[in-house]
Amino acid sequence: MRLKLFSAFAFFYCDLLLATPHSLGIRPPDNGDSIAYDMNGAGQVAAVLRDESGDQHAVLYDGSKLIQIGTLGGHESDAVRINVRGEVVGSANRKDGTWGAYFFTSQNGITDLGTLGGPNSHGTAINNRGEVVGFSDLANHEWHAFFYRPGDRLKDLGTLGGKVSYASAINNHGQIVGTATLANGFRHAFIYDDEHGMVDLGTLGGRVSYAASINDSGTVVGASETAERDWHAFIYDGRKMRDLGNLFGQWDSYPVSINNVGHVVGSLKLNDNRRSFVWHNGLMSVHRSGVTGLYRINSINDAGVIIGATYGVHLNAATMLSSTLPPKTDGSSLSLGDSYLLNRVLFVLFMVALVIMFRGRYKGIVFRR
Repeated sequence: MRLKLFSAFAFFYCDLLLATPHSLGIRPPDNGDSIAYDMNGAGQVAAVLRDESGDQHAVLYDGSKLIQIGTLGGHESDAVRINVRGEVVGSANRKDGTWGAYFFTSQNGITDLGTLGGPNSHGTAINNRGEVVGFSDLANHEWHAFFYRPGDRLKDLGTLGGKVSYASAINNHGQIVGTATLANGFRHAFIYDDEHGMVDLGTLGGRVSYAASINDSGTVVGASETAERDWHAFIYDGRKMRDLGNLFGQWDSYPVSINNVGHVVGSLKLNDNRRSFVWHNGLMSVHRSGVTGLYRINSINDAGVIIGATYGVHLNAATMLSSTLPPKTDGSSLSLGDSYLLNRVLFVLFMVALVIMFRGRYKGIVFRR
């Protein structure tokens, strides 16, 4: 019985060798959650504390001090991105119950960025120049992506012919990605810059797609419906959309972020099962979700730190270092099945070492002559 229990523990340990999350020490409210959304190179973290009732509060954490970002007069806020200067962007409640995109600095506090004519706006990303993107409703109740340059008003980025668009990310060159509706109502991923305007990135054969992130090389990641109605991760290099979903078999794949090194992170889902993944140059690492891995993945920074939260009884703000498994001998990537196989190989090697260590003790049981 003890040997079986130890074997189970060893198997569990071998799985943990592939990824170990690190708690950031951002203490949540009693019976609440803490979720990290982004981290800059200085280790400053944009995060959210969620209380027992579900209300959320934006915070800036620098490793030793927790700064309450506050609201715009209401009672809730979120913090989704932070740049190298420690400037934070997100959304906050106003006194009248509407939401406003905000820009926050430790020196000047929280600033309402306004709207595109409607009552609400939401900030989703910021670059190192302090330029912000997000989305806002218009006076006619449509929702459009916006761009904000410090000192200017929000700029309406338009749509792909429909009535809705959302900006999700901006790089340090001012290239913006997001999702916008066509005239037929279906949503497609887009890339936007001042020279070309909003450009439709298309799909992987399905009806809809979205773009989640863009790095300074102009590489875009997102997900698309396929002709078979599955959801596959894609990477767009400026010329074509490459399907990454085939690496995951039957799992639906949803990227959330790409850094300037080219590491892509996201989530995998199959029925009620959930995993996280890291992809880089054809190498794939798949990790458990929950306490032993990140349950929520929100971003990855240029140092290879993945930011999100683990999940036990509650969500806990945590990070995990980006790591990839070795390639196969033919140079191709490791799939879910390969990760599974590698874990089993590690387990066998671990058990062989165990047998050698305790050979004398179990000599009469295992090594009969």
